[in-house]
Amino acid sequence: MIVESPAKAKTIEKYLGPGFVVKASIGHIRDLPSKAPKGSKQPVPGVDLDHDFTPTYEIDGDKAKTVTELRRLAKGASDIWFATDLDREGEAIAWHLTQVLGVDPAVAKRVTFDAITKSEVQRAFQSPRAINMPRVEAQQARRIVDRIVGYQVSPILWKKVAGGLSAGRVQSVAARIVVEREQEIRAFTPSESWEITACMAFDVAAAASLHAEWATFMARRDERGRPPFVRDRVAWLADQRSLACDLVEVGGKPLKIEADNTSAADLAGGVEAAAAAAGLLDIEVVRTTDEAGKGRGRNVIRLSGRPDPAARYTVESIDVTRTRSRPYPPFITSTLQQAASSRLGMSTDRTMRIAQQLYEGIDLPDEGRVGLITYMRTDSTNLSREAIDMARRYLEQRHGAAYVPEKPRSYTSSNESAQEAHEAIRPTEAAREPDLIAAALSDEQLKVYRLIWQCFVACQSTDAEWDSTSVRMRRSDRDSGAVFKASGRVLRFDGFYAISGTPRDDGDQVLPDFDKGTKLAPFDIEPRQKFQAPPPRFTEATLVKKMEEEGIGRPSTYASIINVIENRGYVTQQDRRFHATAIGEAVTGFLKRGFHDQFIEIGYTRGIERELDQVAQGAKKWTDMLHEFHSELSPKLDQALDQPHEKGKSEPSLYACPECGRRLEYRLGGKGE
Repeated sequence: MIVESPAKAKTIEKYLGPGFVVKASIGHIRDLPSKAPKGSKQPVPGVDLDHDFTPTYEIDGDKAKTVTELRRLAKGASDIWFATDLDREGEAIAWHLTQVLGVDPAVAKRVTFDAITKSEVQRAFQSPRAINMPRVEAQQARRIVDRIVGYQVSPILWKKVAGGLSAGRVQSVAARIVVEREQEIRAFTPSESWEITACMAFDVAAAASLHAEWATFMARRDERGRPPFVRDRVAWLADQRSLACDLVEVGGKPLKIEADNTSAADLAGGVEAAAAAAGLLDIEVVRTTDEAGKGRGRNVIRLSGRPDPAARYTVESIDVTRTRSRPYPPFITSTLQQAASSRLGMSTDRTMRIAQQLYEGIDLPDEGRVGLITYMRTDSTNLSREAIDMARRYLEQRHGAAYVPEKPRSYTSSNESAQEAHEAIRPTEAAREPDLIAAALSDEQLKVYRLIWQCFVACQSTDAEWDSTSVRMRRSDRDSGAVFKASGRVLRFDGFYAISGTPRDDGDQVLPDFDKGTKLAPFDIEPRQKFQAPPPRFTEATLVKKMEEEGIGRPSTYASIINVIENRGYVTQQDRRFHATAIGEAVTGFLKRGFHDQFIEIGYTRGIERELDQVAQGAKKWTDMLHEFHSELSPKLDQALDQPHEKGKSEPSLYACPECGRRLEYRLGGKGE
C-alpha cells in the first residue's frame, strides 16, 4: 500500500497486519519540469501549447530513491493499493504512482478514508475503486493553468516592474484583495455621529457620591495605559446597583445626530441641546484639531459638564423576551483556519500542519497509534449518520437528555462549489475528550484538537437560551422628552455552551430586579463624538474568509496562497494584520491595467474554479477548458508589454525638498521599494 506521508503509513500499517507493506511517496513524485530541455523553444516548460497542452512530467530529483524502492516492492507484490489522500491532489498523486509503477489506472486498487481508524481502513478495503480520471484531469488542468500564468506573465513583470517578481492565477488575486483594501483605507474619510450615554443609580440618594467615585474609577489605567475594560465597567456598575444606558429619544423623536463625510454641518449645537435635555448642566464645548485626521475627523469636539442632581428618570416599560443561540456548523478547512487564527493566534499554515498530524495519527496510551480527526482539507459541512449518532450518545451520557435535540442537526454548505461529499472536520471518537488525551499531545496539538472536538460535539447539542431585557426610562423631574434605554441579558440554559464554553460578551449587563415606575438618578452623562472607522485590514482569518466567499482557491491552497504573497513581498503582517507593500501595489496596478477581464479579476478566477469543478465531474474536457483560457490570455500578453514601465511613474508627495523647496515625488526603486 502506498500513502503520502510516513506518519500516515505508520498508523495504517498497524491495522493491516503482516501481509502488507505500507510505504509513503512523501507527496508528489512527479511534476512539470522547471526548465525546457536544451534546444526546446517551449514558452511553458513541460506543456506543449501547440498540441492540446500535452504535459511532460519528470520525477523529482529528491524522489528518485523513493521511486526506485517503490518499483522494487511493486515487482514482488501480489497487489498494489493506492491510499493517497481523498482530495484531487491525492487522486493525482495516485495516478502518477500508477504511471511510474506500470499499473493501468482503470484496474488500480484505489482506496480512500475520511479518518485513519481501524474501522474506516477495513471498510475502504472492502470496496476499492479505479483511479478517478476526471478528478486527475481537473488537478492537471489546474497545474497547467497556473504554470501558463506563472511562466508567461512573470517575465513581463520583470521587464515592466522589477526583477524576481511572479504572477499567479490565484496569488495575484489574493494580493489584489489586500492592495485594494489598503487603497480604500488610504482614501477613506469618515462620517461623524454622536451618542449620549448615562450611568444611573437605583439609589437616588447615592447618585451624588457615585459621580466622583465613577470618575476616579474611569481614570484608572493598567500597565499598558488602557482604561477599564467594558466588562470591568459593567461589574462596577452592578456592584453599585446601577446600570449603563443610551439616550434614544428627545422630544418625541429618535436621537440621530450625524453628518456624512461630505457635509460641512456643525453638530455641536444639536448635541448640546440633547445633553441638556438629558440632564447635563454647565456644559463646556472644547474644540481641537487632529492633524492626522481626514475630513470631519480633523475637527475633534468634546462636551463635558455635570449631571443635574435633581434629575430623575422613571422606568416606563420593561420588555423581557426569550432568545436562542444556535451552535455553529462543524468545521471545514476555512472555518478551522479562521477559528485558529482569531482564537489561538495560529497561522493558517501552522494550523494545517497541526491538523495533518492529528489526522495521520498520534500515539495514545493503551490505544497505540490512532488518527484523532477526519480529513482536514474539505469544504463540506456534511456529517455521516454514524458521526451524528456518536455525538448524540456522548451528549446524553455526559450531559443528559436536555442537551440532545429532538431531531439530529444537519448542516448544508454555504459554498455552492463544495467539491466532494467529504465529511466535515471532526474527531474520530467523541468520547475521546481533549483533557483525557492531553498528556499525549503537544500544546499546539491539544489546542487545535480542542477546537475541533468542541465544535463537532456542540454542533449536535441544543440551543442556548437567554432572557433578554430592554428597559425604557423617561425623565420625570421635568418634561424634557429625554428617554434612555438599557439592555441586558441573562443565560437561562447553557445548551451547547456546556461544550464550547459560554462566550464572554463584554457588552452584556445583568440588570437587577425592579418594577415599572421605579425611579433612578443619573450620576454620569457623557456625550461622545464618533467617527466612522475605515474598512479593517485583513487578518489571516478574514482573508481566508474573503477568499472562500469569492471562490478563490480551494481548502488545500488557502495557507499556501497566503505564504506566497508574503514571501514575494507583496504584503506584510504587522500586529497580525496585512499591509500592502509598495511593490505589491505596483504589481497589482500593472496587472489590472494589462490583464483586465482576465486572471487578475476576482470573477474570472471564480469562473476558472467552476470550470475545474466541471472537469472533475466529467462534464467538460480538460483540454477544452485550457484552450478557452489560453485563447483569452494570449492577446493580453502583447498588450501588457505595451504598458509603460512602473519605474517611470511618479506620485506627488506631501513633502518638499529641504534645500530647493520643490515638491518631492514617490517613485518605485530598483528593487521594487
